[in-house]
Amino acid sequence: MIIILFDGHCNLCNSWVQFVVKRDPSKKIQFAQLQSIAGKQILEKHQVDENYIESIVLVKDGEYFFNSTAAIKTISLLDSWERHLKFLILIPSPIRDFFYRFVAKYRYKWFGRLDKCMIPTPEINDRFLTDLN
Repeated sequence: MIIILFDGHCNLCNSWVQFVVKRDPSKKIQFAQLQSIAGKQILEKHQVDENYIESIVLVKDGEYFFNSTAAIKTISLLDSWERHLKFLILIPSPIRDFFYRFVAKYRYKWFGRLDKCMIPTPEINDRFLTDLN
């Protein structure tokens, strides 16, 4: 199972989800908002603070990836030309994560913040986890 956990209040994160959905026609990637019950359950299962919202989290085959590594590994799973950008993983993670965290720090200021978490459209609702029970 491949899951992307994302900040449901963040416009940039919601745009990322839309980007991934459009480039994953095989629907192999599922999503959960970090603020959702499923998101908190997944974080808790792997001993990550349930209030974590600092980056997207990619869960793939039981492994967790954060920050730029999560973004690049997600890109590598896509069914589009962007998957070829996976070579960016060769850039040392401290350098990649510096830029990732810089954007993440100002994401609400630059891209805006939603008062409520994104509500998936009917077309993609089946790809969103709400509760793992």
